[in-house]
Amino acid sequence: MQQTPAPTKAMPENWRTGLAIVAHPDDLEYGAAAAIAKWTAQGKKIDYVMVSKGEAGIDGMEPSEVGRLRSREEINAARVVGVETVEFLDHVDGVIEYGPRLRRDLSRAIRRHRPDVVMTINHHLQFFSGHLNMADHRWVGLAVFDAARDAGNRWIFPELLEEGLEPWNEVRFVAVFGSTIPTHVVDVSEHWETGLASLREHKVYLESLGDVGNSPFEFLTAHAREAGAAFGCRYASYAELVLINEPFA
Repeated sequence: MQQTPAPTKAMPENWRTGLAIVAHPDDLEYGAAAAIAKWTAQGKKIDYVMVSKGEAGIDGMEPSEVGRLRSREEINAARVVGVETVEFLDHVDGVIEYGPRLRRDLSRAIRRHRPDVVMTINHHLQFFSGHLNMADHRWVGLAVFDAARDAGNRWIFPELLEEGLEPWNEVRFVAVFGSTIPTHVVDVSEHWETGLASLREHKVYLESLGDVGNSPFEFLTAHAREAGAAFGCRYASYAELVLINEPFA
């Protein structure tokens, strides 16, 4: 897979509130969590929305049990990085579908939380390694972009007005962590270990992966160290910035 040149622009940090939307518990802990820890330490308010409870993630355990367990682990992981609010939608893990229902649910969340910035993870077909990115990640990422625009239009999903949710047209950009075409960098040198600590809160899930459960920490740290070296710091996270209402430079 062709390597994208390392970005050199720092992610804008002149904002106050953020909403992170991903498909599953643990999605944010693979790289985004350290940046979120940095931002909450600055006093920014960030909330989480999980589109599913990750109930299909552990082979050999009943989905209902897995959903409860992984929800608890995600709440604990969020608290490690200074996030108090974690919401779970009722989409089915593994078969999340892009369409009006998903866009409406995410628009509802954006109108309710009214963030300056929205965050998600890689929505592209492949990961950096060239391996296929799963459908849930791809569809949620696409819906996040569209919902960030939908939320500002009162004539899209007018039923949200009946719920008392006025349009919110102030999302400046979507930050996509783990993107295969990153455009910006976040210096997370002082918060990298906190990000890893949040991943460790997914104890049962990581144990279910067997030997693989020991490798994410080394793998993620190697990537963060490589990104940091390119940016002139110890550890960094790459992200793709997609403008929504931020003026073009």
